[in-house]
Amino acid sequence: VQLQASGGGLVQAGDSLRLSCTVSGRTSGTYSMSWFRQVPGKGREFVAGIRWNTGTTYYADSTKGRFTISRDNAKSTMYLQMNFLKPEDTAVYYCAADPGVDIPTLARRYIYWGQGTLVTVSS
Repeated sequence: VQLQASGGGLVQAGDSLRLSCTVSGRTSGTYSMSWFRQVPGKGREFVAGIRWNTGTTYYADSTKGRFTISRDNAKSTMYLQMNFLKPEDTAVYYCAADPGVDIPTLARRYIYWGQGTLVTVSS
């Protein structure tokens, strides 16, 4: 499974941005896919996750109500719509995939990772 993240950029506080993660290779409907973010000197933080087959979603408290995760089966792509961005959302955002039955919030549970895309929110 290969993941390709894109869509990062420089925006101002209050703006919106949509990240994409394209999935290729051997996949199945039982995967969970998630977005994580990381700032220098810290570990990867869970942002949001989605069960690919059911569309069930789960969000970190810090992003609930502002971010929306979704997927397009036909395009094999996962999205993260980020609204009302704050400077503290600045990070490298990674997409990840796990073949388990739940939506893990720990980065070490994920087997497959994309390369990361930088989101910078200026105040």
